[in-house]
Amino acid sequence: MSIQAINVRNQFRGKIREIIRGDVVSEVDVETPWGVVTSVITTRSVNDLQLVVGSEVVALVKSTEVSIAKL
Repeated sequence: MSIQAINVRNQFRGKIREIIRGDVVSEVDVETPWGVVTSVITTRSVNDLQLVVGSEVVALVKSTEVSIAKL
């Protein structure tokens, strides 16, 4: 899968610094050149995206939501 285009303008490329797993949701901290961006996503998504500390990702920020795209 590759992202061809997306309507979210606030995109921050970085690496996952920490993942705090919960039963249903997990907290993912992404280290970017502008600081740490934190996303709360389902633990199922963490598993499906195979996210681990050090993974290169893009944090997509729209309003109050932060989504993660694995590179």
